Amino acid sequence: MRIKFLIVFLLSAFCVSSQELKATVSINSAQVTNVNPQIFKNLEKQVFDFLNNTKFSEKVVKPNEKVNCSFFFIVNKFENNNFEVTLQINSTRPVFNSTFSSPILNINDKDVSFRYVEFENLIYDQNAFTSNLVSVLSFYATIILASDADTFADKGGSEFLESALNIANLAQSSGYTGWVQTGKKTTRYNLISDLMSNTFDAYREALYYYHIKGLDVMADDLKTGKLEIINAIETLLSLHNVRPNSLLARTFFDAKTDEIVNIFTGGPAVDVSKVKDNLATISPLNSSKWNKIR
Repeated sequence: MRIKFLIVFLLSAFCVSSQELKATVSINSAQVTNVNPQIFKNLEKQVFDFLNNTKFSEKVVKPNEKVNCSFFFIVNKFENNNFEVTLQINSTRPVFNSTFSSPILNINDKDVSFRYVEFENLIYDQNAFTSNLVSVLSFYATIILASDADTFADKGGSEFLESALNIANLAQSSGYTGWVQTGKKTTRYNLISDLMSNTFDAYREALYYYHIKGLDVMADDLKTGKLEIINAIETLLSLHNVRPNSLLARTFFDAKTDEIVNIFTGGPAVDVSKVKDNLATISPLNSSKWNKIR
C-alpha cells in the first residue's frame, strides 16, 4: 500500500510541476535543394523536444495549464550546418466557459540564423549563451509565457519578461542578428526593450483587460464583454498617442485583427462608430477590415 501511495504521489508531483509549453513545430525546407531532408526532420524533432521538455521557470504548471503555441520554420538557406530561416511564432489562450481559443501572439521573425550540428543537444542554461538556436527558442518561449500570463493578471508576465531580457542580454555579444539595436523596428532587441519599458505599459494593460474583462465574461454577458474590449482598445489608443506606430501596437493587431472584426460583427448591438475610428487611428493598415464592422 505504501509503494502504491508513493507511486501516485510521485506521478501527481510530476503533473503539477511539468513544463509550461504545449508546442507544435514544423520546418519547411522546400527552398533548399541537394540536401538530405533527414537533417530537417531531426532538427524538427529536437526543437519539439526542447520546447516541450524544458522548464523555463519555477512556476508550478498543471497539464491543462500549458500554453498552446506553434513554431514554424521556413528554411531560406542552409550551408555547412548554418541555417538562415524565417520563424513564425503563434500562441493562443482558452476563453473562459467556451471552447474558443484566442490568438495572443503572431510574430514573424525574418532574421533568424543559427548553426546546428545534427543530433547535438539543445540545453537551456539561463546563465549562459550556448547556441543561437537555443537562445531564439528560449527567448520566444518566455515571451509566449509572459504574454499568456499578462492576459490572466495585470502585468502577470513580469517574471518571464525578466528571463527574456536576460536571454537577450547574454546573446548580444554572439554576433547573430536580432539581438542588438539597429534601424529595424522588428528585432528581438526592440521587442523585449519595449515590453520592459514603462512607456508601453498600456500594451500589457490592454492584454489583461481585453481578455479578463472582455472575452472571459462573454459567455455570461456578451454585451458587457464587447464594451470592455472597446475600453481595452481605448487603452491602446493612449499608447498610440504617445508612441504612434509602435512595434507593440503592431504585435497586438497582428494577432487580434480578425478576432476583433468577428467580435463586433453580429450579436448584441453596441455603438461601434467610435471604436472603428480608434482602430483606424491605431492600425490604419487594417482599415479595410475595420470597415467590415457594422
